[in-house]
Amino acid sequence: MQSAHQPLEGLRVIDFSGMIAGGFATMQLADFGADVVTIEHPKYPDPLRSWPPFDEEESLWWKSIGRNKRCITLDLSTEDGKKIALKLVEDADLVFENFRPGTMERWGLGPEQLQEVNASVILVRVSGFGQTGPLSDHPGFGTIAEGFSGWAHVNGFPDREPLLPPISLADLTAGLFAVHGAMFALYEQHLRPDHTDGDGQVVDISLYEPLFRLFAADVETYDRLERVPERTGNHHPSAAPRGIYETTDGWITLSASSQAIYENVVQAIDRTDLIEDERFRTNDRRVENADLLDEIIEAWTRERSTDEVLETMRAHDAIVGPVYDIADIYEDEQFNERDNIVEMDDETFGTLQTPSPVPKLSKTPGEAVHAGMPQGHHNKDVFLNELNLSTEEYDRLRDEGVI
Repeated sequence: MQSAHQPLEGLRVIDFSGMIAGGFATMQLADFGADVVTIEHPKYPDPLRSWPPFDEEESLWWKSIGRNKRCITLDLSTEDGKKIALKLVEDADLVFENFRPGTMERWGLGPEQLQEVNASVILVRVSGFGQTGPLSDHPGFGTIAEGFSGWAHVNGFPDREPLLPPISLADLTAGLFAVHGAMFALYEQHLRPDHTDGDGQVVDISLYEPLFRLFAADVETYDRLERVPERTGNHHPSAAPRGIYETTDGWITLSASSQAIYENVVQAIDRTDLIEDERFRTNDRRVENADLLDEIIEAWTRERSTDEVLETMRAHDAIVGPVYDIADIYEDEQFNERDNIVEMDDETFGTLQTPSPVPKLSKTPGEAVHAGMPQGHHNKDVFLNELNLSTEEYDRLRDEGVI
């Protein structure tokens, strides 16, 4: 499917998942050479296909999340669908699913059934609350996870309500952790032969736990100090100055998480007296007086353009950056030099621009080959050529709505 010399070339992934978390995870694997066969219900396609924005009735969400994958249709709830699914799993390395816990078991496609046909298969399960616990059988979307994990509570300004993110943060973060888990399991299976029997295992990913794990020291802080984090707006609870500062024509971001960088900042604004000022002499004191420090810095930035602020700050080795929108990103030299936006083939539009794969590997880089394909685009390729169904059997299954 993709060009040679990619790190996951030869890895076969059967993707029963839909929506964002599982889709984003398997897209990353496909970006780096895995053969991802993604399965949708014949009558009820992946909901992302109906998410705006649209161009020529095509969801650009699906074009993005579905890239580099082969698309087939299959009704897993039918007996014929189960049999075909098990045949697909026979030579798979990874299987992804994101149904409510118990659904795959009800269809006869739980871990035991999958490992009966392929003992080495690794099953990655993504769900709202994980496969165990009192909430495991509850449905869950990323929005719920963003509140449940503690993330929404600390996001926003102190005098306002908790704030949800403008992106599908929980789903996308869970997708990243799902890839981590899959790679950990593959490493244990293939590169530690002295520690494994070669059998597969289950990777259990909830939507809330990856976000919860990003709170690096909150558990330890509550354990020792019984301190509950609160919303701090653009301030960082552990370092100052840090935030967004207005200029005459926009905004900049600034972070000074070390003493040396703080001193560079105040030198840039010609306020070296602040180095020995008792209110700001140490990081602890700066955190206590962050509002006042921000007022001093912003009084300086508001008299200058964004370009002038960035140039002056960078000349003093301060750590600053602009606040970009997507139009700014398209014009930025850093993004362009690193090919952060690339062009891929597309069935509908001919070509389509997309974010380049991350991370960048010097020897075996990822590649965005094609955008998300139409529903069932690869049915004949997979069912007739790989599973060797007869034309008669294929037609029967199609007519009965199994594929």
